[in-house]
Amino acid sequence: MAEDVIDTYAEFQTLLHGKGRFPGDHFRAFFDAVVHYVEATKGDVMIHRDVGSAVSGLREILELQSLRAPDWAIYDAERLDCMLFSGYDPYFEGDEPPGL
Repeated sequence: MAEDVIDTYAEFQTLLHGKGRFPGDHFRAFFDAVVHYVEATKGDVMIHRDVGSAVSGLREILELQSLRAPDWAIYDAERLDCMLFSGYDPYFEGDEPPGL
């Protein structure tokens, strides 16, 4: 699973630093790979170093280095950070507390 994350991240990074549109499909593939990794390793005490490196700072990279990154990608990068390092998903659609 970690290999899938690393491979999709490398492909996304290559396209991100190229010219043209934001590689949304590749970002989505990376996002899905990380979500799958997080779900599969939920009870583990440690995470793969390369997976942590790929997710850590991704939001900042998208905000600062890529002017073409859409808001949804920046939000999803922050979401991945919370899921991998904090153990929760801040996305609440359909799962809101009563009264909201």
